Amino acid sequence: MRIYNLFPLLAGPVQDWQPHLERAADLGFDWIFVNPIQQAGRSGSLYSIKDYFAINPAFVANRSTKSPEEQVREMAKAADKLGLKLMVDLVINHCAYDSMLLKEHPEWFVRKAGSIAHPSCVHEGQEVVWRDLAQFDHPHTSDREGLYRYSLKVVEFLLDLGFQGLRCDAAYQLPSQTWQRLIEEVRKKYPATVFAAETLGCSPEQTKDTARAGFDYIFNSSKWWDFGSPWLLAQYQMTRETVPSISFPESHDTPRLFAETHGNQDAMKQRYLFAALFSAGVMMPMGYEFGFRRPLHVVDTRPTDWEEPSIDLSDFIRYVNGVKAKYPVFQEESITNVLSHENAAIMVMWKACAKNSRDQALIVLNKDTSNWLKLAVLPDRKPPSPGAMPAAPGGCLAGMAAGAPARALRIRPASRHGEDFRLRPVGPMTYT
Repeated sequence: MRIYNLFPLLAGPVQDWQPHLERAADLGFDWIFVNPIQQAGRSGSLYSIKDYFAINPAFVANRSTKSPEEQVREMAKAADKLGLKLMVDLVINHCAYDSMLLKEHPEWFVRKAGSIAHPSCVHEGQEVVWRDLAQFDHPHTSDREGLYRYSLKVVEFLLDLGFQGLRCDAAYQLPSQTWQRLIEEVRKKYPATVFAAETLGCSPEQTKDTARAGFDYIFNSSKWWDFGSPWLLAQYQMTRETVPSISFPESHDTPRLFAETHGNQDAMKQRYLFAALFSAGVMMPMGYEFGFRRPLHVVDTRPTDWEEPSIDLSDFIRYVNGVKAKYPVFQEESITNVLSHENAAIMVMWKACAKNSRDQALIVLNKDTSNWLKLAVLPDRKPPSPGAMPAAPGGCLAGMAAGAPARALRIRPASRHGEDFRLRPVGPMTYT
């Protein structure tokens, strides 16, 4: 699953999305993820939905003779012609505080001190309250059936627009039994629907419970990994056999990586390559390929925020996506281990297909995004370029085997002495 996040506030009305769809397809993506497109509430936030059955006016042409729904369906058909499937955000954990639902169904919401509660979280020891939102009370409402049926209608509305996948916002905030029932019922009518659970920020137990609810994917936290600490592999192993995961180098919720790294193109390549090869799925927001610096904002972003490209990673992203699409070991939650190496600047990761152990990969990654590193790569047959292979800052040497006979591979830092680092099995070498 290779997902391009088309951020609607940056892309503008759906009739203007065609160039973005074409670019995503050319880059080798097979899914388009779109943030909420329904009518927003007073705050204007995409995630503060006032009317679940109306399209946000910012995304449709007002003078068109076609209804907003027809305009979205036309966009979906255009995506399909390009071989792209569409995923959209499903936000049923909360709604806009100025939604009519608060008056029509006050029993559906969490109450605090006698009033309908705003959702909140604790960030760096401080409580953050989203005052434009009202928190649905799926577990304890006196009308669980009514709230469930309403949620089902929201799903059907989105799928009837032409979306084939749902990114379920803060999925852990709904009971797993609700998700199990919803997923089962939706698939009776729409059997090909893909459900992806957004679980970032929840506890390990919440993640495991959500993963077991029938989702096709969850999102992992590899973006924040330092290529050494044990927590990512622990998280990965916890859910690997239950549900595959999706990595991302940045998202609409994070700062732009190009700004974070002060314009380091090698860091951009490193993080995208690792995200693409680490887990079954990868997602990249629009503008990443051009080194955009302005963060995507769920209220304030506008099409006029489109930036002049600082860089162009199109060829690199296209190549990495092609590698991911070609080798099964990069399309699943494969058996994965980080192997030790005497050079702290090197990460060595071994992966093997769970279904076919002969499909294996070795990823050798330069953690340093500022300095080149030379490695002596000594396979049992001559590599394309003999001698010490330079690994660019943040770069990677990936050895892949697709059912090929096992081969020995020895890797050592070219500037050091001592025994070679021996790894087996690995097949034909690909250098990136």
